[in-house]
Amino acid sequence: MVQTITTIGFDADDTLWQNEEFFRLTQDHFTELLRDFADPDQLAATLLQAELRNLGKYGFGIKGFMLSMIETAIEVTDETVPATVIAEIIAAGQEMLEHPVNLLPHAADVVSTLAEGFRLVLITKGDLLDQERKLAQSGLGELFDAVEIVSDKTPQTYIRAFMRHGDGPDRAMMVGNSMKSDVVPAIDAGGWGVHVPAKYEWEVERADAPLGHPRFHVLEDLGGLVELVGGLRG
Repeated sequence: MVQTITTIGFDADDTLWQNEEFFRLTQDHFTELLRDFADPDQLAATLLQAELRNLGKYGFGIKGFMLSMIETAIEVTDETVPATVIAEIIAAGQEMLEHPVNLLPHAADVVSTLAEGFRLVLITKGDLLDQERKLAQSGLGELFDAVEIVSDKTPQTYIRAFMRHGDGPDRAMMVGNSMKSDVVPAIDAGGWGVHVPAKYEWEVERADAPLGHPRFHVLEDLGGLVELVGGLRG
């Protein structure tokens, strides 16, 4: 017998509002700034390695991205990067931190509708201040029963969150754009995982889909979530 879903977790960045697009635009600007020192492919590869290397130090988010860009600029210029370029990188990062929140299609309606019958938990990675800012600006904050801003998303993350704010992972669903962070670990924790692919996918967040798993579902966008949840609950 399928247990009734009582709690729904939502990822934030690129699930409820745009995020990766701004990283891509900033990286394009970064590429232009360093065009005299490295070709785009080399620069992108060096930046990605810096990001991977620094995740354990800075975590996920804009500030870590900005520091990784600075580190990359120093590396590809053999420590001769002009101070003006460093200043431009910092300004680009600060602009990202001030960018208005743009909700994705159906996000407001779906969250509002599901809040009437389920406990909703926002479970997101990233910088604490930035994520709090975006949630406040989104207008969705009051619809969530709880907010978890975490350093990483593992099965234990979901077990703890859904035990703390719900009836356990076996009666919970996680909805997000990342197969690696939102879907696979939520299913491994005993819950449902719903993948809502975003326009852009960061290489770090790629993982194989758990095809054939009874608790795995894919939606084209958030618009189909209410119907999906209703079918599973019924």
